[in-house]
Amino acid sequence: MKRLKTYSLLVFGISALAVSSCKQEAQQGPQQPQVLPFVVSEMPQKDVTSYIAYPTTIEGTISSEVRAKVSGYIQNVLVDEGQKVKKGQALFKLETQSLSQDAEAAKARVNVAQVEVDKLIPLVEKNIISQVQLETAKANLAQAKSAYNSVVANIGYATVTSPVDGYVGAISYREGSLVSATSAKPLTTVASIDKVYAYFSMNETEYLNFLQQTEGKTRQDKINNFPKVGLLLANGQAYDQKGTIETVTGQIDANTGTVSFRATFNNPNLLLTNGNSGTIEIPKHYENSVVVPQSATFEQQGQTFVYKVDESNTAIATMVTVKDKADGLYVVGAGIKAGDLVVVKGIGKLRNRTPIQPQKVAFDSIVKPIKPLFQ
Repeated sequence: MKRLKTYSLLVFGISALAVSSCKQEAQQGPQQPQVLPFVVSEMPQKDVTSYIAYPTTIEGTISSEVRAKVSGYIQNVLVDEGQKVKKGQALFKLETQSLSQDAEAAKARVNVAQVEVDKLIPLVEKNIISQVQLETAKANLAQAKSAYNSVVANIGYATVTSPVDGYVGAISYREGSLVSATSAKPLTTVASIDKVYAYFSMNETEYLNFLQQTEGKTRQDKINNFPKVGLLLANGQAYDQKGTIETVTGQIDANTGTVSFRATFNNPNLLLTNGNSGTIEIPKHYENSVVVPQSATFEQQGQTFVYKVDESNTAIATMVTVKDKADGLYVVGAGIKAGDLVVVKGIGKLRNRTPIQPQKVAFDSIVKPIKPLFQ
């Protein structure tokens, strides 16, 4: 009987506790979701410069192949690769022994022909022989002299000289090599690299856009107004000189569908030389444009979105139109305006229309690690 009484009291206590808990839950209502803090910033208007990049090859403004005019073995190489030379300076000396022998034989033939002319002159004057015989002898003399002069010229060609002022390139042949005017490779190349040409190409669409967006009435006016261009070297470093686009073919290559450009760069330190590669960077300026960090955007179905914060501190997924990008920033065409609050960190944790606790920071503190692009 005592156990039954104890059991009844226990059941009554549990029931009372359950009723008390239900009343407490009813008074508190449903549990509210926790509102999390997110870093936000006002989107500014900035002057931004973006760059369009094109691969380029570098050549000296003058690049002249040096070839032998006569056949012969190289006796001496008189310069070294990279050496600065003047026009007419001797670069190579070819063996001339056989040419010297030819010259002696040709000289002997000249002497014989001269003796013959000298012998016939008095005979013609005395009318012993006809004038025709003398003219024939004189013709033979002229022919002998021409042959001699040709051999002498070839001896001169055995000293190969520089055709221009410049710097010696790679030397393809060394002492003992047999060379001639028909050798596959030139002996070397002499290039003037105080200034260099950078060649690059645009496709038809890029060319038309570039031309139409440049001021000027005529094509030449537009070329004169083309912006200065930068050069990114093969090691990723920016060249310290700006280049000028001077020529455009204006003809679309049927094989590649591209238009060729040539920019000229000063090369005071001779850092650039024939065969260098790099990247031409053509600047495009945007003034007072709304920008947003690329890291604050996300994509859905090919569209770009940001989380804009409204007056009720709700993150709204907002589509933006991107006009261009500039080293970590998007230049915005539409979707947000200057002064709008945008979530700039932790967007992967958000969903559309999520309430947040905005933690506002300066825009420059967000983009500080990015290479400065603003004027």
